[in-house]
Amino acid sequence: MSAGALTIDEVLARARTRLARLSPAQARAAVDVGAVLVDIRPAAQRAAEGEIPGALIIERNVLEWRFDPASKARLPFASYDLRVIVVCSEGYTSSLAAAALQELGIYQATDLAGGFRAWQAAGLPVTGGS
Repeated sequence: MSAGALTIDEVLARARTRLARLSPAQARAAVDVGAVLVDIRPAAQRAAEGEIPGALIIERNVLEWRFDPASKARLPFASYDLRVIVVCSEGYTSSLAAAALQELGIYQATDLAGGFRAWQAAGLPVTGGS
């Protein structure tokens, strides 16, 4: 291993120290009061697993550009005060993505612990899937 390099497990652990990760019930309650639930899974994964009704679909490769208030490619409602809850399949990639949003100054960004699979296992609404 190169001097100063971190393993992905170390990077993930560091990212999660900054996040107030949410359970499925907490995420649903946050959405009910205005948080934005963002599904970053690729289309093939959403087609296979299903989707969360009302979640904003923004694939991982463009997430920062859509939410950075200083970006020309930002969403109209992007702001530093926005509460963003990132969802992936199992809650790993979403932690890294939420930490990246925090680095942009979106300090209320967090993720759904356990991801889509935890949401589904909690009996919360989902559509589709094979």
